[in-house]
Amino acid sequence: MSDSTVTEPEGREEVAVPQAVTGEYRQGVLHRLRRPRRPRFWFEILLIAVSYWTYSLIRNAVPEQKAEALRNADWVWHVEHQLGIALEGSVNHAVNSATWLIIGMNYYYATLHFVVTLGVLVWLYHWHPGRYAATRLVLFATTGVALVGYYLFPLAPPRLMNGGRFVDTVAVHHTWGSMASGDLKHMSNQYAAMPSMHIGWSLWCGLTIFALASVPWVRVLGLLYPATTLLVIVATANHFWLDAVGGVLCLTFGFTVARLWYGSLPHALPRLVPAPARAAAPAQVPLV
Repeated sequence: MSDSTVTEPEGREEVAVPQAVTGEYRQGVLHRLRRPRRPRFWFEILLIAVSYWTYSLIRNAVPEQKAEALRNADWVWHVEHQLGIALEGSVNHAVNSATWLIIGMNYYYATLHFVVTLGVLVWLYHWHPGRYAATRLVLFATTGVALVGYYLFPLAPPRLMNGGRFVDTVAVHHTWGSMASGDLKHMSNQYAAMPSMHIGWSLWCGLTIFALASVPWVRVLGLLYPATTLLVIVATANHFWLDAVGGVLCLTFGFTVARLWYGSLPHALPRLVPAPARAAAPAQVPLV
């Protein structure tokens, strides 16, 4: 009774596809999409390049609402005083007194954010292909939800606060590295400090390394990386402590998305996956 035949006026017969079959087909497609697959090199290069370009374009397209961003910075500063954690100024001035240290932190802030993140992606691609797509999804979802924060809550970094008395370490020490200082400030939204993607990305790197690395000291380095990044973003007056909390919340969202899509956290997926089967060549029919 599940199959039926419909006769059209022209005499053609059309067989209706049972709903159970179409439902199974949809489930099969969804299952294939959610199943870990071996990543393809050129596709991943293109995807990462396009995704970062899109992220930068959207982030910089968010209106630079200076007045609101400064008001929000005053509010965050007030909240941190109420919580007893408003120590950014002390850290900023203390580290700035050691010239070699603060210059090193300026370059750390400017480079490792990208270098380490790309390095972890390459490591996953080669050594954990079965977990690559899920872990990459965490990073993409984390970055995507951060754009919502930039739009809804424009925030000036501490170094741009009115009367904050923070040291803009890049400007003072004339080091390259801040897209929001000097001539580079016109290329980036200066009031997109909340959430901190330096924390979101570095914690993604650290947790991934800690969960998947087999060498103990490498796992320790994985945890030290986001901790050091937290010190750097505060010492250079680029972020408040609460910006880091925002980055952690975004990363939590990213892991939740991956968990819902793959049915498991990335580290629990199989490390290796079989290469996709090649389609069989059509049989040669001899000519008579």
